[in-house]
Amino acid sequence: MGALKNHAIRLNSRPAGLPVTGDFELVESEIPTPGTGQVLVRNLYMSVDPYMRGRMADRKSYTPPFQLGEVLQGGAVGRVAASNGNSDFAAGDYVLSMNGWREWFVSGSEDLTKIDVSIAPPRAYLGALGMTGLTAYAGLISIAGLNKDDRVFVSAAAGAVGSIACQIARNMGCEIVVGSAGTEEKCAWLTRELKIRDAINYRETKNLSAAIADVMPGGIDVYFDNVGGSQLEAALDNMRQGGRIAVCGMIEQYNAVEPPRAPRNLANVLTRRLTMRGFIVLDHLDMRERFLSDMRDWIAEGKITWRETVVDGIEHAPEALIGLFKGDNIGKMLVKLADDEG
Repeated sequence: MGALKNHAIRLNSRPAGLPVTGDFELVESEIPTPGTGQVLVRNLYMSVDPYMRGRMADRKSYTPPFQLGEVLQGGAVGRVAASNGNSDFAAGDYVLSMNGWREWFVSGSEDLTKIDVSIAPPRAYLGALGMTGLTAYAGLISIAGLNKDDRVFVSAAAGAVGSIACQIARNMGCEIVVGSAGTEEKCAWLTRELKIRDAINYRETKNLSAAIADVMPGGIDVYFDNVGGSQLEAALDNMRQGGRIAVCGMIEQYNAVEPPRAPRNLANVLTRRLTMRGFIVLDHLDMRERFLSDMRDWIAEGKITWRETVVDGIEHAPEALIGLFKGDNIGKMLVKLADDEG
């Protein structure tokens, strides 16, 4: 068996519509050597997330676009393989970084966060205990101002963020929590395992607005929006006066080549005195310690759970990303890069 190599994925071309595997390129190099004060990290898992699609377009956004010919970036958890005089990290430490889409990397301390694997496995820090979970937490608490008597609707509820949002709402005392998902399997998971009030299969529903009204006849106080477009329109039809909408994502239009047709009922924001606010999790990092404290308690009490869809091998990372937009995942979509030998 030959010596280990470092493999990474770089952007080969900018996608038009839904990305294809040809938009990416697998490259091989030598495993880097840490300089003085640096550490060598071997990534164990990397995250793929819908927001990455926006970074593949050459346009201004809240985060810079990926550059052609350069290795992509994203969340990853890894383990320090070697430390060359770095006082902050030792060999064996588990770390969180934004140095995904590669198997090995060297770094100082500035872009690494040590994680506590006694709470949950390392990969959970890319999902339930990571930015994904914090997104759900901040969206409900800081943006929507969630109250225990609120009636809550969550779109893409079986996804990474949506599934945590459903459980946070339930754990904070909301009795009526309803989610949308794209398969019967996902809907069954939401009601049986996550124990929310009801789930709607939007792919099998001819009129989503009527389906929401049927299971939430009192209307929606808080809508956690991961989808935008037609699902936002359906939620707007059912919002109660003074309702709040936390706009987390709009995955329905990330690959669109034509402007979206919906929502056509934005006037409801005015007539029903709604508050609709978009947010980016990076603006709410000050909530991380409070979030982790609550999550530790909920995990210990058996009040929160999560699922992960794991794709094996960095060479399959592009397919994993593309799969997000096809609904291939339940819970968090991850790519396994190496076995944890510790």
